Amino acid sequence: MSTKADPIPKGYHTITPTLTCKNCLEAIDWYVKAFNAEKRDVSFGPDGKQVMHAEVKIGDSIFMLNDEFPEMNCKSPTSYGGTSVSMWLYVENTDTWFERATKAGAKTIMAPADMFWGDRMGQVEDPYGHRWSIATHIKDLTEEEVKKGQEEWMKQMACAK
Repeated sequence: MSTKADPIPKGYHTITPTLTCKNCLEAIDWYVKAFNAEKRDVSFGPDGKQVMHAEVKIGDSIFMLNDEFPEMNCKSPTSYGGTSVSMWLYVENTDTWFERATKAGAKTIMAPADMFWGDRMGQVEDPYGHRWSIATHIKDLTEEEVKKGQEEWMKQMACAK
């Protein structure tokens, strides 16, 4: 006799991203090396070569991956020439994770810095075109402190133009 299933499977969160990559198997190995990911599952398509579905876990979060399927208009950021999405990755030490990712081949988008909202954050682009904001929450701030910090940051950005 079956029991009623939970609407969100155990171990998953409400939002579970899926990343399309050129050479998904290589990408999985990269995430294991750069982000200490745990490889969970890999399923191949009818040709036995293309990855239809894979799962990787970083910390307490699962995300899914697959190879490109151009015939279904399923392409990676490298095929599109960029991405409009960034994954936010909270970790114990931004600098350590950032350094490991760049040593593994990620491109620096923004070096780690203390941000006005209380995080230390840097951003990289992995070799598969996906962007990762690597952050550590370092300070709890009031709404007023964040607003003041944002105003100062915006003034600095205006001066930089």
